[in-house]
Amino acid sequence: KHHAKGEWKGVWTSYDYLGDVIDETVASVNLDYDENADTVQQVHKIVVGAKKSDCANCFDSFETKDMPVAKYSQEKLYKARFGSIGMINGPSLLRSGSMSTELVLSWKDGRVRVIFQHAPVWRAGVEPGSGPPDGLKLFRTMVSREALRDQPPTPETESNNPPTGDNPVFFRGVPPFAWHKVWSGTSWTWGPSTGNRGWSIDEMEEVDAWHGRPTGDNPNVWNLRLPGGILLQGPRVISGGEAELCRLAWMPTEDTLIRAEAGVIALEPMYLEDDSMVGFYPPSLGSLRVDVMKKTGELENASLFVRDGETDTIRPRTEAEIEAARKSESDENKSDDSNDGDSGLDAVRAALQL
Repeated sequence: KHHAKGEWKGVWTSYDYLGDVIDETVASVNLDYDENADTVQQVHKIVVGAKKSDCANCFDSFETKDMPVAKYSQEKLYKARFGSIGMINGPSLLRSGSMSTELVLSWKDGRVRVIFQHAPVWRAGVEPGSGPPDGLKLFRTMVSREALRDQPPTPETESNNPPTGDNPVFFRGVPPFAWHKVWSGTSWTWGPSTGNRGWSIDEMEEVDAWHGRPTGDNPNVWNLRLPGGILLQGPRVISGGEAELCRLAWMPTEDTLIRAEAGVIALEPMYLEDDSMVGFYPPSLGSLRVDVMKKTGELENASLFVRDGETDTIRPRTEAEIEAARKSESDENKSDDSNDGDSGLDAVRAALQL
């Protein structure tokens, strides 16, 4: 309903761990629905060459390559799961040995698609490949702004043909204050044991408003905020058997906020009866949540949540910044402990750092 609408044209932009652009590809994701067979055929059409016309009234020509991906049906969705206006594909193992998790949010004639890719890593001093990996580290993130339009959305195409109605403007400035509003709407959730559930949210609580904390709630959060009201948060490292959150928030219009959050589990050990480890279970989806929110009011003291100099683009924190934040938090905790006496918190913190 929200995704199998035809040819989603976009520019696939890949970022490295530091948030630098490393690759861009003009392509489309074709999701064609066959009403008779009740199936959806997915094909990626990638532009591999182009010739620019010198004539003002002529069109540029493009050389494309079609890559069939999959055919979906109600009984065969592979790793895809849908909820409200959101979609997740994965987590999936690739032939390269890395893991891919794709999140998609759709709004009117546009959508944002994000792929987080994690690769095996080993502790310092351990020869890579000499044993099971100690974690999966984020090394590449792809973001694609896609639309059902004649051309992929870019600053130039949106300037020449501005989207109308409630259709999203992908390349616009969104001030930091815009994220901090009173949001109300609906939430769709899924879990292996709870199944599908729908919720009504009269007013989002501050603890749940992770979109207003762009750098995340702990040092393991990798973040990237982009123009057009797009925020990504994902785990820097996924450890064995622990669920980590991949998040995508998007403001397609000034008074609309949509979010997707997926709990990803990987490197869960597989043991025999004698407690000997023989491998890992395939990565799995532990939870999925999709929110559709509308602005219903202004948030008091919103300026308290916005950092000095904050802009609509926020790059991932560096390792040095993360270490400085850890040290600052540690110093504050030590100060609190010295005032309150030994409460056993040091032991808890030490255990959490293992």
